[in-house]
Amino acid sequence: MAGSRNKQPGQPKASFLKDAFLSAPLHAFFRMAKRQHIPVVVVGVSGGPDSAMLLVYATHIARQYQVRVQGVHVHHGLQAIADQWVSHTLALAKILHVDCSIEYVKVDAASGLGTEAAARNARYQAYEDFAARTGIRHFLLAHHLYDQTETVLLRLLRGAGVQGMAAMAPHTQRGELHFYRPWLEVSRQNILDVTQQFAQETGWQAVYDPTNTDPKYTRAAVREMLVPALDERWQGWRKNLARHSRLMAENALLLKDLAQMDYAGLESSTDNRSFALGKWRELPGHRQANLMRYWLDLQNIAMPTEARLSEWIKQLRQLHQMGSDRNLRLKHGNREIRVVNGRVVMVSGIQKD
Repeated sequence: MAGSRNKQPGQPKASFLKDAFLSAPLHAFFRMAKRQHIPVVVVGVSGGPDSAMLLVYATHIARQYQVRVQGVHVHHGLQAIADQWVSHTLALAKILHVDCSIEYVKVDAASGLGTEAAARNARYQAYEDFAARTGIRHFLLAHHLYDQTETVLLRLLRGAGVQGMAAMAPHTQRGELHFYRPWLEVSRQNILDVTQQFAQETGWQAVYDPTNTDPKYTRAAVREMLVPALDERWQGWRKNLARHSRLMAENALLLKDLAQMDYAGLESSTDNRSFALGKWRELPGHRQANLMRYWLDLQNIAMPTEARLSEWIKQLRQLHQMGSDRNLRLKHGNREIRVVNGRVVMVSGIQKD
């Protein structure tokens, strides 16, 4: 694990810190953080090579901008060696002279979402709990180019629309929390190279999660079964998919701009819980669907499947001209869409069937 050969903050720059592809995006990020007076940034660190090297680079670079960095490690309890990953991560934090919080979560295996999605939800809930406790709102995540292209492939195979094909954004916001992904255009090989250099100079070695190569998990199946075939046949496919993702992100912004213009004419309520059905009906069909997605997103509601959304739109179009129907109940989780006095209304707190 951790050795005593680590460089102290005042010593000459270690060779593992000399990768410009890794450092340049973080310099840009911390310049922004200093301008916006963000005093503390948290790095989500699992103990694997990607997040470990992000913590290493962020810790070194942040000092130049008078920003404090600390780590947060989420203990999912899904692996027998999860406790060892905690101590291993704490050893890295000790080498770097940074604080690291350990957040214990319970993954809801019976949620119906699958292990990967349930673990992701638990992880983000842990970040929210950490932020509520500490007041720290800005997080760095170690997603890289390979993660991005795998995400695009997964969403393509699942039939995602324009918003979904935009994949991961460099900056996203969940409530008051901000998540940044500075390495989305960085090759993982760069990260693995500096991981090896870091191990040689400090004695600390990254851990590797066995589920990352277990094809029973969807992402691992793409990584182990599909990616090698693409690498062999189309060597530039990763950069092409990343470019495709950026174009989809631009198109998603255009759709959002159009939805905002359309929404402005719907006589919406101040809390965005309702809008005029008649005004919505005046829109062309494709803009009705686009606006429904926008309306749901305004309320932080998970997007329904394409089939379910199409059925909702069909029922709203078929209501009689007065635009009221006491029998219309479009359920989605613990919410329900109703039509009352000519207005489409979102009702909360409905019991699931």
